[in-house]
Amino acid sequence: MPWTKILIEKQEAGFDEHAGQDVRKLTFPEAIREGLDQALARDNNVFIMGQGVDDPLGMFGTTLNLDKKYGRDRVFDTPLSENALTGIAIGAALVGMRPVYMHNRPDFLLLAMDQIVNHASKLSYMFGGEAKVPLVIMAVIGRGWGSAAQHSQALHGLFMHIPGLKLVMPSTAYDAKGLLISSIADNNPVIFIKHRWLFKHSSYVPEELYSVPFGKGIIRREGKDVTIVGISYMVIEALRAAEKLQESGCDAEIIDPRTLKPLDEDIILNSVRKTGRLIIADTDWVTGGAASEIAAIVAEKGFRYLKAPIKRIGWPDVPTPSSYVLEEEFYPGVEEIINTAKEIVK
Repeated sequence: MPWTKILIEKQEAGFDEHAGQDVRKLTFPEAIREGLDQALARDNNVFIMGQGVDDPLGMFGTTLNLDKKYGRDRVFDTPLSENALTGIAIGAALVGMRPVYMHNRPDFLLLAMDQIVNHASKLSYMFGGEAKVPLVIMAVIGRGWGSAAQHSQALHGLFMHIPGLKLVMPSTAYDAKGLLISSIADNNPVIFIKHRWLFKHSSYVPEELYSVPFGKGIIRREGKDVTIVGISYMVIEALRAAEKLQESGCDAEIIDPRTLKPLDEDIILNSVRKTGRLIIADTDWVTGGAASEIAAIVAEKGFRYLKAPIKRIGWPDVPTPSSYVLEEEFYPGVEEIINTAKEIVK
């Protein structure tokens, strides 16, 4: 049965991610591992490659023991040759395979930008749709560990800029598995970015194969005074901020885009139409990032709804720091969201 048939059936089944407490829950890494396991079992064309995918920790648990279950020809370690190995993955995708390439961190994707930007993203267009590149590239962002300027960058703003790429940034275990299945099934290259601080979070995850469609955001919390669009882990920070804001009489609506490309513009514009105010909280630099693009879209298409200036929350224009003290100043969170909301909700 083709992947598209599975996706249609499961989307129509309509899994309720807001189910009650007495349901099966998985952590974020467990959900990804289960999605990979089911994809490998279902389709022999799916394989996993990357640095450390077969090590004892299994890429933070996301590939744990999959090499033992499916063999080293389908789950295998790769050398530090990101550009060359990405080219191999693209070639495999062109001939019908469905590679999942674990690049560890987005910083290392910079070494493969020629392959990603000049080849993977463009080949289908250049060959009139006859060529397909069903490639998933996964990377992990997040603070901590003293990773600093060369190992802590969140570069999704770069990939959002490139036509031909799809960009996925889930915030729940449910979405992590469902969006991963959609990514593997898609015939286009997908950049799938996980945030390390989400790895301890758990949520309802169906055991069966299911998908979450691209370009369909979700309202994580309904409100009437201000719209907060959270990206990746910033959804969690926004929800925490919303609870504190409620104590002071400010009712915040939290939007989770789930995917940045395609982006669900309608869910954001409809929310701004209701609240009249918009904050975008991103785990990235503000300048030229996803927050700037979302702000521009609302300014162009929803300016008449706005009661206050659009506000962006993100990183300052300096490289990511290493020390804990500097990290506390560098990374925004609950307090920045609360203060920004109070500023524009009079």
